[in-house]
Amino acid sequence: MRVAIVHDWLVTYAGAEKVLEEILNIYPEADLFSLVEFLDENKKGFIKNKNVTTSFIQKMPFAKKKYRGYLPLMPLAIEQLDVSEFDVIISSSHAVAKGIITGPDQVHISYVHSPIRYAWDLQHQYLKESGLEKGIKAYLARTILHFIRNWDYRTANNVDYFIANSKFIGRRIWRVYRREASVVYPPVDVSSFVLKEEKEDFYLTASRMVPYKKVDLIVRAFAKMPSKKLIVIGEGPDFEKVKKQATSNVTLLGYQEFSVLKDHMQRAKAFVFAAEEDFGITPVEAQACGTPVIAFGKGGALETVKGLEHEQPTGVFFKEQTEDSIIKAIDTFEEVQHKYNPSDIREHAVKFSPERFREEFEKFVVDAYSAKKKEMELV
Repeated sequence: MRVAIVHDWLVTYAGAEKVLEEILNIYPEADLFSLVEFLDENKKGFIKNKNVTTSFIQKMPFAKKKYRGYLPLMPLAIEQLDVSEFDVIISSSHAVAKGIITGPDQVHISYVHSPIRYAWDLQHQYLKESGLEKGIKAYLARTILHFIRNWDYRTANNVDYFIANSKFIGRRIWRVYRREASVVYPPVDVSSFVLKEEKEDFYLTASRMVPYKKVDLIVRAFAKMPSKKLIVIGEGPDFEKVKKQATSNVTLLGYQEFSVLKDHMQRAKAFVFAAEEDFGITPVEAQACGTPVIAFGKGGALETVKGLEHEQPTGVFFKEQTEDSIIKAIDTFEEVQHKYNPSDIREHAVKFSPERFREEFEKFVVDAYSAKKKEMELV
């Protein structure tokens, strides 16, 4: 079984790349394709130091820092990558990788982190945050996104099987492509986090500080609860904005090494998470430490955190992305703290391990390939 793996772009090591790493652990001999590859030489371990076949965007001016600016060319670029010699094509897609061209005797399985967010249901939010609501630039942006949507919908027909990283994304795939998707949750390195039974009297949030993460919302909520301590780990474009809203009970640590993050996750009374994520890795990491999660009740968190309706809850949800809703959830949490057992919380998190991902993903690919072979034998 000759396998090709297609990834959108290789410039960093984040959630999508952790999925790619585990797929490569299953298929270490697979060939790897990507629009661009700008990884530091000392950070290529997760792709097993493979030579990556890239598109013409790799050689475009300023591509290393401005590759996203070539979005209008990405559909053309991904279609130029030749995977015709392979039996199975696995696309790891949050942008255009699923648009790779395949033939009728090949199996194309697309693991979708999300349909292109800024082209579909998050378009208006993206344009607003980018300052593209009015003017000629806004018109051009909307025109490009319209083209991307048409291309994205059409190329869904070239995928044999969709895998979503959550039921939430499965619903988004159905909404956008009208295609069913199986769910294989992403791998979370739960073994790197250690259970700690004794908790201390502080709350924790950790995130890159960008608008949709809503770190500023969490900080404003704690500003209204001066008796409760919050520690914030992370940096990003919104750091100064968040810093100005922090009161004396809120401590901003900025970027911290993994060991510091893990230590705080282990000791925190609870982890606060206000984003609407497709899956959300950090809440699972917190639970791997036996730490309950106070999360916005929408998106992937509903699948990774067990609320108070469960016999062995691992967290509590707030219904709206507002300060009052967070405050109410924290009050509820403190009233029912006795219901949370760190060992049970840890046990729940282990269900999202890399071992589980590899087992489920490999079985899916083998079954799909076997079905295709039988189909070809009947022709």
